[in-house]
Amino acid sequence: MPAGTIRYWAAAKAAAGTAEEPYAAATLAEALDAARARHPGELVQVLRRCSFLVDGDPVGTREHETVRLAEGGTVEVLPPFAGG
Repeated sequence: MPAGTIRYWAAAKAAAGTAEEPYAAATLAEALDAARARHPGELVQVLRRCSFLVDGDPVGTREHETVRLAEGGTVEVLPPFAGG
């Protein structure tokens, strides 16, 4: 099973209580399910509004079950940002 890093930004960072943590998951869906299990409560709500980058590539509308994760990869969790 690939291992890498999940990085949380802004509201996701506050809800998770950490800026980053490791993942051990084959897909984005598995990594996010594990994050929800580790951080029940506010993070579960925040993740519904987030967009994701996997190794710098936007996930967009792809089903999370189809997004494969790589060994040593990075998942960026990006809540909506305000500002201009």
